[in-house]
Amino acid sequence: EVAQTMKENGMVPLFFHSDIELSKKVLKACYDGGSRLMEFTSRGDFAHEVFGALNKYALAELPGMILGVGSITDAASASLYMSLGANFIVTPVFREDIAIACNRRKVLWSPGCGTLTEIARAEELGCEIVKLFPADTYGPEFIKAIKGPCPWTNIMPTGGVYPTKESLSSWLNAGATCVGLGSQLISKDILDKKDFDGLTAKVKQVLDIIKEIREK
Repeated sequence: EVAQTMKENGMVPLFFHSDIELSKKVLKACYDGGSRLMEFTSRGDFAHEVFGALNKYALAELPGMILGVGSITDAASASLYMSLGANFIVTPVFREDIAIACNRRKVLWSPGCGTLTEIARAEELGCEIVKLFPADTYGPEFIKAIKGPCPWTNIMPTGGVYPTKESLSSWLNAGATCVGLGSQLISKDILDKKDFDGLTAKVKQVLDIIKEIREK
């Protein structure tokens, strides 16, 4: 179900903030813009407490919103977040211990891979969608090359994707299943100004661009 939503939405917003109330407003803005996914990046002290509150808020107020966690580097952290209701786990690296922990709980995991060997091993361990990270190091041509011998591989580039028609077209037309968008979408400027209406509009715009690209 999570993998299907990723494919359908075409975009996963990435975000971290230590302020719970601000995080709720960011989540609501993305939801109002049409996104049904959010990757909360675990990058600060007590991040799991923020995520727990955020997930309870989503369950109560935002029907259909799927929350996952990113920047996970070990199985213990993955298990902690799954116990708080994480619906998917994203990692910057490929680790088999995380795969085992997630598979045991039937939770989608998306590991950061940079070679076809890593991608193949991840798929052997049950990975549905591989994260290409950092995507700007590899570029869209990498995905195109991988899809040649392995057309079944689903790839989500993250890091180096921009919320523009040109950038989104280059990745999606190369064969990306969906894209991860962080500070390019939820910018420091938006957070500083608390421009949540602006964020809603931006998310809607990106989803509209993705839809347009796919319909061509």
